[in-house]
Amino acid sequence: MAKKSSKVGAGPVEPVPAESVSAAFRVGPDLDLAALDPAATPVGPSSKAEAAADLARVGEELDGLQEALYAEGTGGGRRRLLLVLQGMDTSGKGGTIRHVAGLVNPQGLHIASFKKPTPAELRHDFLWRVRRQVPAPGYIGVFDRSHYEDVLIARVDELVPAAEWRRRYALINDFERELVDQGVTIVKCFLHISPERQKERLIARLEDPVKRWKYNPADLAVRAKFSLYRQAYQDALVECSSPTAPWFAVPSDRKWYRNWVVARLLLEALRDLAPAYPQPSYDPSVELARLRDADPLR
Repeated sequence: MAKKSSKVGAGPVEPVPAESVSAAFRVGPDLDLAALDPAATPVGPSSKAEAAADLARVGEELDGLQEALYAEGTGGGRRRLLLVLQGMDTSGKGGTIRHVAGLVNPQGLHIASFKKPTPAELRHDFLWRVRRQVPAPGYIGVFDRSHYEDVLIARVDELVPAAEWRRRYALINDFERELVDQGVTIVKCFLHISPERQKERLIARLEDPVKRWKYNPADLAVRAKFSLYRQAYQDALVECSSPTAPWFAVPSDRKWYRNWVVARLLLEALRDLAPAYPQPSYDPSVELARLRDADPLR
C-alpha cells in the first residue's frame, strides 16, 4: 500500500482533530498550484462513507453554532462570518453551497452570486457591488465568486491594464481588513480542480439532458486558458492571504472531500468565534410566574 504524504492521499488515514484542518490547507507564500494535487486527501476521511458520517456530525454542531451567532446578532452583537468560494468552472461552488451551507438554517444565511457586472455596477468601483452583499450581524454570508473576479478574469481577458489589476491586490487587502474590523470573520476557499476532472464534468453536463442547462459553449474558450487562470489564482491567493483573512486551497477533484474540508473550515471558524446567546433583559422567573398565572380566557 502506498504511503500517504502531506500532499497526496493514497490510502486510509485516521480522522484528525478539526483544529488541524485549517493548517493543512492554509495558503503560504510558497504556493505552487501546479504541484498541488487536486485529488489529495491529506487529512481526515479517506472514503466517501467516512466523510458522509462525519459531515452529519459536523452539521449538528454547525447548526447550533449558527443559531447562537444569529441570536447574538439580534441582541446587538456585530459579529458575522463570510465564506468566499472561488474556483475554475466545474470546481463545485454551487455544490459546496448546497452540501455545506445546506447544513444550517437558511434564515441565517445570506448568499450572493457575482456574475458579469451590470452596466449599473460598472459605473462604480469594483468593490461597490461587493460591499452591498456583506452579511449583516449574526448571519453567515456565502459568496459564489467575489471581488477576486476583478484580479482573475479582468487579468486573463485583459479587461484592464496590468497596472490596474495589480493595484487591486492592495485594495482587496484593505477592504478585507475593514471587514474584519467590523466584526466579519472571513473564510476564503479556492476549490482546486484538475483540468482532467474539469473535462470529465463538462462532458457529463453535455451527456446528461438534466445538466445541459449548466453548459455554455463559451466554457471551452475559458478552459483553453486554464493555465493562465491557474497562474492568476496563484498570484491572487498569495498576494491576498493574510493572518486575519487567509486563503485555503481545497482539493476539489473529489466532491465528497471538498465538501468535508469546507464544512470543517467553517466549523473551526465558528468554534473560534464561540458565539453566545444574549442575556435576556427581563427576569425569566418573573415571566414564567406571569405566564403560569395568566388565563387569556378570563
